[in-house]
Amino acid sequence: MSAEQRVALVTGSASGIGAAVARRMAAAGLRVVVNSVNSVDKGRELAAELPDAVYVQGDVARDGGAASLVEAAVGAYGRLDVLVNCAGVTRFIDHGDLEAASPAVWREIHDVNVVGTWQAITAAVPHLRKNGAGVIVNVSSQAGVRPGGSSIPYAVSKAAVNHMTRLLAKELGPDIRVNAVAPGMIDTPWFDGVEGVEAAMEQVASVLPLRRVGRAEDIAAAVFDLTNAAYITGEVLLVDGGGHLL
Repeated sequence: MSAEQRVALVTGSASGIGAAVARRMAAAGLRVVVNSVNSVDKGRELAAELPDAVYVQGDVARDGGAASLVEAAVGAYGRLDVLVNCAGVTRFIDHGDLEAASPAVWREIHDVNVVGTWQAITAAVPHLRKNGAGVIVNVSSQAGVRPGGSSIPYAVSKAAVNHMTRLLAKELGPDIRVNAVAPGMIDTPWFDGVEGVEAAMEQVASVLPLRRVGRAEDIAAAVFDLTNAAYITGEVLLVDGGGHLL
């Protein structure tokens, strides 16, 4: 199957890593479905910028939201070959502040990061199976591998995504490959308005083997490589500038 025929749905792709993934897919000739819950104008602008793309608003965490999104993607292009789960949320909470990580925070984060990812996958699987070479890439986090991250609920949600990735890779092969990319600190709008983030990025960059924090394009390149790595499944790929070596 030529790259020009393939269709990629990228959830949470109006900005940041998701937008970079959409651009990388489009640059390789894939048709792209851009998605967001909010940031509708940005999503539409990105879709208009790409050679062959559509924008679909939808909330993967809402009951029926993922199914409607997948139906719209298949309705637009008649097929679905690649699903990239970028949609995610967090709250910046000190790990020692247990009371701030309230049940409401846990539910909000897990509804999007875990349940939303699951719902997008279950909706997409019948379509991904049709061509016998479907691909799922989940955007996780280094926080799901090592004890760190913006908050404990967020880190736990990404650990769940990593294990979900491995479980589904075992069950969905050989027709569908399932992998995850786990970014370290990436300079994206995710951190806009977060107090002290510039100093934190400088500190992280100073100790990483590659001496810089990541860019959204670094993650997009890793996601794209996994979509084409025909003999890799069940892998959680750390893309952290060597941070896992420290």
